[in-house]
Amino acid sequence: MAPRRDLPTLQEAAQILTAKRTRPQRRPPPPMGRALNKTLKALDAKFGQGSGALEARWREVVGVEIAKRTEPVKLTRGRNGGPSSLEIRVAGPAAAIIQHQAHEILARVNLFLGADAVQKLRIVQGPLQRKYEPTAKSRRRLPPLDAAAEADLAKDLAAAPEGKLKAALLALGRGVLRQRGRVD
Repeated sequence: MAPRRDLPTLQEAAQILTAKRTRPQRRPPPPMGRALNKTLKALDAKFGQGSGALEARWREVVGVEIAKRTEPVKLTRGRNGGPSSLEIRVAGPAAAIIQHQAHEILARVNLFLGADAVQKLRIVQGPLQRKYEPTAKSRRRLPPLDAAAEADLAKDLAAAPEGKLKAALLALGRGVLRQRGRVD
């Protein structure tokens, strides 16, 4: 067994700590985004923006009317400098109309992605995955319900218990009566 040592005094401990060098504190690695930033910029410069940027701004690129009926599916780069193609999904019978506008769509997409980024347009018919969200300008507000119709509706629903169901029935009734007033 080793002989037992006494602990140093406070003055001796302070002297030891000032004379002895400690290990430097270990730094954490830099964030991954910072490390990949140069590589991503080089790849973006070489290959351009992908289909993700095109999907995000599809309505702005092709226009509201075309965007209602279409959505980009896949952007395929040509091999060895071959022609690139863009596959778009078209809702229902609008495919014939979109086929006639293919040249215009290609011009708009190439304006967004860069000159000659896409040479061919491939149209696939099928249901759209995302629904078109109308802008505030494109929605038409229905005329307000007149006081007599509102009173009749309230009288019809007077027996219904108060709560969410009654509020939903009132909203539904108002919508139906507004639609009827607009059609008649």
